[in-house]
Amino acid sequence: MVITGVSGAGKSQALKILEDFGYFCVDNLPIVLVKDFLKALEHPSAFPRSNVALGLDIRAQSFIDELPRMLEELRGREIYYRILFLDAGEEVLLRRFSETRRRHPLGGRALHDAIRAERAQLLRVKEIADKVIDTSALTLGELKEAISGFLGVTHEREMNLAVISFGFKYGLPIDADLIWDVRFLPNPNYVANLKPLDGLSVAVSSYVFRSPKAKNFIRQFSKILFELIPQYIREGKSYLTIGIGCTGGRHRSVAITHTLAQEIRRAGYSIREFHRDMEKS
Repeated sequence: MVITGVSGAGKSQALKILEDFGYFCVDNLPIVLVKDFLKALEHPSAFPRSNVALGLDIRAQSFIDELPRMLEELRGREIYYRILFLDAGEEVLLRRFSETRRRHPLGGRALHDAIRAERAQLLRVKEIADKVIDTSALTLGELKEAISGFLGVTHEREMNLAVISFGFKYGLPIDADLIWDVRFLPNPNYVANLKPLDGLSVAVSSYVFRSPKAKNFIRQFSKILFELIPQYIREGKSYLTIGIGCTGGRHRSVAITHTLAQEIRRAGYSIREFHRDMEKS
């Protein structure tokens, strides 16, 4: 992927989005070094052989003159590429540069003159782009939607889901986005033959889900999650960590977390499952 476009249109954000999609991203690589970089790609121990994104723009000297040669080099090496060009209206670019107080790469002239000069210089690049995205009115989430549509990325790949069980007496997991307290469920810790076991055991899980409250919780909470996840994705969120807590993080939260993860996988999402405090006494 070659990410380019006018300054201030969101190329850096686009590269961050591609990183979330698993791309190896390099920004502002001098175009004279692209040939050396392509050679480095032949060594998979050092670099990935696929899903690479290069951020190239007018900051790199001779970018416009050298780009056709670089694309010819890619074709010669039988490397499949696509060009994504990001654009925005002049008033939007003026506002963005004013708000961030960034210096335009074509400094030394009035800002609106620099913006117009850059746009004129990049016209040839824009004409050969596979996709042009106008970011003037896009939120970060909408930009992510546009890029994911261009790449053909599914929502399941976009969102990195994790669910973690924990004990409140050991503190909240600092990376959790959503926290749910399941201390309202019957506690296996007070059952002599269950106390030494953990929530992954059949005996403890059966005890927890013997309660209709546990089954109802999984049903209701799963429903809420399946409504929220697509909305988080649309807003550009790439990671969602769900914390399920009980007193010690050994019985109830573990059993609920494990069952919740199974429900989420059955819905077609990929999810990682962790049990932070299960081994603690």
